[in-house]
Amino acid sequence: MNIEQIREHCLSKKGASESFPFDEDTLVFKVLTKMFVLAPLRLWDKGESTITLKCNPEYTEELRGEYKSIYAGPYVSNKHWNTINIYEGELQPDFIKELIDHSYDMVVKGMTKKMRNQLNEL
Repeated sequence: MNIEQIREHCLSKKGASESFPFDEDTLVFKVLTKMFVLAPLRLWDKGESTITLKCNPEYTEELRGEYKSIYAGPYVSNKHWNTINIYEGELQPDFIKELIDHSYDMVVKGMTKKMRNQLNEL
């Protein structure tokens, strides 16, 4: 998968937007105001494409045990976030999309009732 395919998939989600809230390198996809995907473009430019996704803690461990391309990444809670190595090709595009969907769903699930209602009204 390339960054445009990931971008297209993320922005197809209800209430999704993109921004660079930290620096000019880290592309962040949010649902309303909550992050669900981080993509360090500097690494993509070097051919080392990765994304960081929110994940259920039990599923986090399961995925890390099953795939060498899924691991604890820097700068985020290792209990709730996984970094996904895309450039080595171990993971199929449909599976990467499923992981993005899971991240989005986890973020929505963690929202306040008010925020979920706001999302439903979009």
